[in-house]
Amino acid sequence: MGPEVIGWTASAILLATLVRQIVTQVRDDSAQGVSKWLFVGQIAASTGFVTYSALVGDRVFVVTNVCILITAIVGQVVTLRRRRRARA
Repeated sequence: MGPEVIGWTASAILLATLVRQIVTQVRDDSAQGVSKWLFVGQIAASTGFVTYSALVGDRVFVVTNVCILITAIVGQVVTLRRRRRARA
């Protein structure tokens, strides 16, 4: 098994867990147990990792980190909307 296959497999596993977390958040009307700083930190870190991965030319990490960045943004939006709805 080549290194890229290992990288893509690990990427798929990580993204599946993140997507599952977002699905759980979408189903939770209050989003009380989710720290707003989780997504702020994840967005900042993912932006840095995308930049780094692009600079070193690692295709697996560029794609993975862009997808992780997207999940962080979606997670933040879902959490904020749920909290606003819970307050209203």
